[in-house]
Amino acid sequence: MANEHAADQLKERGNAHFRKGEYASAEACYSQAIQKNSKNPLFYTNRANARLKLERWQDVIDDCIRSIELMKENMKAFFYLAQAQLAINHPNEALSSALMAYELCVHSTAQTSNAATISALVLKCKKTKWEGRERDRIRRRGELLGELEEKLEEIKKKDLFDIDEMVANGKMGTVEAEEERESVNETFAKKVKELRTAFAVSDPEHMAKRDVPDYLVDPITFEIMHDPVVTKHGHSYERATLIEHLKRSPTDPLTRELLRIEDLRPNIALREACTEFLEQNSGWAYDW
Repeated sequence: MANEHAADQLKERGNAHFRKGEYASAEACYSQAIQKNSKNPLFYTNRANARLKLERWQDVIDDCIRSIELMKENMKAFFYLAQAQLAINHPNEALSSALMAYELCVHSTAQTSNAATISALVLKCKKTKWEGRERDRIRRRGELLGELEEKLEEIKKKDLFDIDEMVANGKMGTVEAEEERESVNETFAKKVKELRTAFAVSDPEHMAKRDVPDYLVDPITFEIMHDPVVTKHGHSYERATLIEHLKRSPTDPLTRELLRIEDLRPNIALREACTEFLEQNSGWAYDW
């Protein structure tokens, strides 16, 4: 009992550090709390969140897995896990974790404001996964493009490694390092975009990037909508999936505000946009 009380006090101290942006100190307090009480799954999610801020991705993954082992229906653990998996370029695993977090969120009886944030993460994971498939498809269509992209990727990785080395040797601070990493990533993205544009112009049928606009995607199933409806709160969903949700819980899945089936109205303009998109891209859109 004494250890549990001491652990709770350490957790609160960690929370205070976290609110101030003192993430390393927060992590240290959460670690001490875990030493006092290793059976509390919330201590691991607290530490995982601090480690997210510190970009210690594998440590985040380890904490989340341990937290889930202690509490299966652990929305925050799956949410943090997805972010770390996405950061280390594991979009398939990240999408699975994000979908689990979203499922737990929308079926929770407690009022929560996390649904929209988790929904955005799911969509980000799905788009990242799709972009990986698109990159592979385009590379298969153009061997030279693939070789050039791989070369750019190697340069980016070397630049990021050099930044990490400078931080480790004390030659660069964390704030400056973060700015440099952002610059490297932006430069890489710009060069890849320019490269793909050049190849797309030369072979528009096979080299053009294919993507689905966010506004066409149902925020419940994350598939392209066919019959969208709009709620009184201004959110659009696929009619069938939203009605199925409302049978279980009479609330807007994203805002958690009260919502009834009779409040729904057809979103005619969006339906026309969805139909037009599917007709123009029927060869691949259903695989998205």
